[in-house]
Amino acid sequence: MKNLNFLLLIAGLLLLPGCKDYVDEYVTYTVNEPVFMSASEFRSSVDVEQPKPIEKQGKIVFYNDYLYISQPEKGIHVIDNRDPSNPRNIAFLELLGNADMHVRDNVLYADSYIDLVWFDITDPAKPVFKGRKEEVFPQAFPIPENGYGIDSEKLMDRDNNIVVGWKLVEKKVLVRNYKPRWWSWGGVTEDKVYSDAASNGGGGVGVAGSMSRFAIYQDNLYTVMNNQLGIFDLSKEVPEKIGEDLHVGFSVETIFSYKNCLFMGTPTGMIIYSVENPLKPEYQSMITHAFGCDPVVVENDIAYVTVRSGTFCGQNANELIIVDVSDVKKPNHIVTYGMKGPKGLGIDNGILFVCDEGLKIFDAKDPQTIMANKLAHFADIDGFDVIPFNNVLMVIAEDGIYQYDYSDVKSIRRLSRLPIGK
Repeated sequence: MKNLNFLLLIAGLLLLPGCKDYVDEYVTYTVNEPVFMSASEFRSSVDVEQPKPIEKQGKIVFYNDYLYISQPEKGIHVIDNRDPSNPRNIAFLELLGNADMHVRDNVLYADSYIDLVWFDITDPAKPVFKGRKEEVFPQAFPIPENGYGIDSEKLMDRDNNIVVGWKLVEKKVLVRNYKPRWWSWGGVTEDKVYSDAASNGGGGVGVAGSMSRFAIYQDNLYTVMNNQLGIFDLSKEVPEKIGEDLHVGFSVETIFSYKNCLFMGTPTGMIIYSVENPLKPEYQSMITHAFGCDPVVVENDIAYVTVRSGTFCGQNANELIIVDVSDVKKPNHIVTYGMKGPKGLGIDNGILFVCDEGLKIFDAKDPQTIMANKLAHFADIDGFDVIPFNNVLMVIAEDGIYQYDYSDVKSIRRLSRLPIGK
């Protein structure tokens, strides 16, 4: 009789209406949806214009007494720097999606989101657009600055249009949460809930940020985008893309050419590739460090790396790392110094310039005594990157382009400031 009652109880439970093993509910989330521009409109927007005020700091390149300054995603400012005490803004290249650039033999090469473009700058005041390679940087999209993920499904549906921005949208998705059941004498008990929906809303992915970089060695332009190293042969009038991109991994952020090697900064360390065969870069070694954003410069077989913490940089390391790279297969760590928040840096004839708490300048001839040999500290600027050349230091900062004369390291003096922003 007891067995019969138990069987009837089980049958009744199984027949109860509404006993589902899942719960459906709507979840609302916020995501960046791509803003598209037609490819024809995008590629016809290149223009050489009268000089415009520099609104935002970007990358800098110096060539034949002229400075080229990228205004992120907008274009390139041309600065006549023949007199560093009085730099003059002389032209603006409207170039949507620009982030990086480099110059070789009076030709300026620059990215324009997914394309590579180039200009004849024989007359820097009147650059001439010469050509475009389409779709050579297929993953080069604008970087959302709001911390939300990207609607990957919309991104895949670009249908030959170009992604030129983002708009925040709220979306609602139906999520089905399945609930495992365990039986007990008292009937049915429910434990933790499992969901079969993606946590970022059905396909949205997060983007932490990336930094693209250009370097030139011999007749070749090397580009790093995300995890890929691209090579362009510049020996002919029209640059030629060489083979498939080389996967170097580690989210490469910066690239520096020294002798016959490429030194790449990543969030976790410095990677060295040999370009003894320029068209077939060969991995040599990697020196690791704590997570952080890190540019690299090299002089006299000594590499200087800054590691900076921050939203897009990883953990909380703020350091200057110095490495002996005379044997690129076996780099040797020399010393690490704590810093506050270093960004760009430069080295010239043993003088080290670091954008940290403004701008710090050191005598670096002996790496072990750098901190004891500080030559100057300009704390009144927010330095981002530097170019030291022929005793003139060019610094791009949050509010301007600053220039300093360091011909006398005991009396470094400011020459000028060209404003950035309002």
